[in-house]
Amino acid sequence: MEKKIAIQGIKGSFHYQVALDYFDEFQSIDECMSFDSLVESILTNKSSHAVMAIENSIVGSIIPNYALIDKNNLKIIGEYYHSVHHNFMSIKGQKIEDILEVHSHPMAILQCKEFFKNYPHIKLVEDKDTAETAKRIHDNQLKGIGAIASKTAAELYDLEILAAEIQTINNNQTRFVIISKNQNKSTNEVNKASLKFELEHKRGSLATVLNVMSDCKLNLTKIQSLPKIETPFQYAFFVDITFDDYKDYEKGKQILEIMTTHFKVLGEYENKNQ
Repeated sequence: MEKKIAIQGIKGSFHYQVALDYFDEFQSIDECMSFDSLVESILTNKSSHAVMAIENSIVGSIIPNYALIDKNNLKIIGEYYHSVHHNFMSIKGQKIEDILEVHSHPMAILQCKEFFKNYPHIKLVEDKDTAETAKRIHDNQLKGIGAIASKTAAELYDLEILAAEIQTINNNQTRFVIISKNQNKSTNEVNKASLKFELEHKRGSLATVLNVMSDCKLNLTKIQSLPKIETPFQYAFFVDITFDDYKDYEKGKQILEIMTTHFKVLGEYENKNQ
């Protein structure tokens, strides 16, 4: 089967860069303009794998993506931490003073707001994708319009970088997960897992679960609650755990299955944040 990778956005986006860095080789890219269409690409076998942003070190979790993975019974088979580097660009021959509007993804704008406080004449306009905006500026040779995007996007779409590294916080990372319809079979390098479960609404239930994880030598690296729409004020919990010994994880998993409801393993994979 051809290895086609689904990404959110187009070539030049951060998802595209992660695909290049994570996979040794692939035949083609499926450019998806939403996470829903990215999931659909996997479910219909159009793509064998997908790259999906799941959280950012500044703005936190992308909560709807947890729900997409869970709802569609997809598996997390890997992760990748990508350092975010934003650049301010336009068609060649423009200066910052010429730019009246900057278009980009809302997340990119949020991460660069401090820079643009120095240029109050520039209006910040939310768009659907960083690289797609860069491409549109190039294709239509738009004057007075800038983009926030990666250096790769500037190179691909022949734009000039007016200011490099404009992100507010330099140590800005986005965590991406690699998803597929099937879990990896080998457990040799597995030392991290993503789990989902629900708990009875009674005092101390979550604390008891956390104690079990500690007793089984499981290190909790992430916990995220998500409201259950059908039952108000009830929550599902998404957690990431790391471990040194797969047998400790297996033991903990068996106990958690008994203690919780709707327990699900979203993925088992190698921890890349070491």
